[in-house]
Amino acid sequence: MNWIEALVLGIIQGLTEFLPVSSSGHLAMMGTLFGMSGEENLAFAVVVHAATVLSTICVLWVEVSALFKGVFSFKWNPKTQTVCKILLSMIPVGIVGLFFKKYVEAWFGSGFLFIGMMLLLTAALLALSYYFKPRQKDEITFKDACLIGIAQACAVLPGLSRSGSTIATGLLLGIDKEKVAKFSFLMVIIPVLGEAVLDLKKGHFSMESLGISPWVLIVGFLSAFISGALACRWMIRLVKNSKLIYFACYCVAIGLFAVVFSFLK
Repeated sequence: MNWIEALVLGIIQGLTEFLPVSSSGHLAMMGTLFGMSGEENLAFAVVVHAATVLSTICVLWVEVSALFKGVFSFKWNPKTQTVCKILLSMIPVGIVGLFFKKYVEAWFGSGFLFIGMMLLLTAALLALSYYFKPRQKDEITFKDACLIGIAQACAVLPGLSRSGSTIATGLLLGIDKEKVAKFSFLMVIIPVLGEAVLDLKKGHFSMESLGISPWVLIVGFLSAFISGALACRWMIRLVKNSKLIYFACYCVAIGLFAVVFSFLK
């Protein structure tokens, strides 16, 4: 991988991490087109995912700092409850990471057909959340957090959008649009950073074994961070304005492209 490819992939990751079009699916497809190996693709994906998580912290710093203050007040207040709900939502993806990581990693080399099918599923979820109008609720309950967490765990598969799955699930549960968007972005911070730290400890980012230079990783990281910060702000506004149906159309188009391409290869 050269720095231009890293720049392109980093921008794609930053934009698609927050827009409901599957960052993992786009990275897997572009990595295949660029001739990246499955291990190289996965390692780069972890680095740029960490970059977009840091961009989330920057964009939502007011919310993040308020949650920290609420927790360290050592009282059962709304902020402490929100933190507990976020922790609860992380349990399903934690279980997948601990017990099914090898199976998930194998899907990253599954090819265009599987990714295309998952993109079509993402489109169906977004369309359903757009047309289905449940009764609205004021707060995210612990049950809601658990269900959104299950949606996040399912979205570890390439092509199934994490933000699309979690936000669509929240909207189908009747949660306020802005609240569910921010909750979706906050709940991924610890799992992704935790994944990056574990991989670093296990030596999965050996430059010699992966053939990726530090310069290339830095370019990918910075491009993902900057584009992610812009996309995060944009996505919150889009969810508030109920414009997810446009992304459903995009997922149908790119999903059909991936399916057709898989048969033409």
